[in-house]
Amino acid sequence: MVRACPHSPSTMRGRRRLDAIWVVAGLLVLFVTGWVASDGNVDGWERGIFHAINGLPSWLEPPMQGLQLLGVLLVGPAVAIVALAVSRPRLAVAALAVTVLKLGSERAVKLVVERQRPAVSTPDAIARGVSVRGLAFVSGHAVLTAALAGVVSPYLRGRWKVVPWAVVVMVCVARVYLGAHNPLDVVGGVGLGLAIAGVVNLALGVPIAAQPDGGSEPPPSG
Repeated sequence: MVRACPHSPSTMRGRRRLDAIWVVAGLLVLFVTGWVASDGNVDGWERGIFHAINGLPSWLEPPMQGLQLLGVLLVGPAVAIVALAVSRPRLAVAALAVTVLKLGSERAVKLVVERQRPAVSTPDAIARGVSVRGLAFVSGHAVLTAALAGVVSPYLRGRWKVVPWAVVVMVCVARVYLGAHNPLDVVGGVGLGLAIAGVVNLALGVPIAAQPDGGSEPPPSG
């Protein structure tokens, strides 16, 4: 359900119930994964998933190194620049907002949950060009990509809406494959990212299209 705010005869901005769900569900995922990871250990079932991904063939390393770059901090400002170029100033604000919130919330989580990177916490982990020391929960790459996907997707139409979420999955897999994170680190990061996106979307609103019957649905593009 969408609560609409007048904007123009054909396109309005609104606040979606989906974003409130993202906030609640995202925080729940963060809490559960953080609770499991808080003792610093990696249980057998999680190690099994980690090794299944981390143990994939070595020829995947170059593309995985490239994929992980989609989760670096500069991607947020880059999305903002593109949004301004296509006359979407609120999307630009949203992209910058989630980047700032990512920095603060990630640091806050790491003050509570102290789990080391796989090179320390997981036997036989293979580290491929990533840091082997430091706190790993949550994955900052996962937080940022999920948060950006959450604020960008309302501006896309049809099958294009899937693209940002596909990027989230690929970045998460890449970080585990490279040995930077265990599975719960990236799952918790996605949860936090969704919560951030939900908060920003509720604060700024997202595009919706007015219908003849007074209802609304996402706009066809932009």
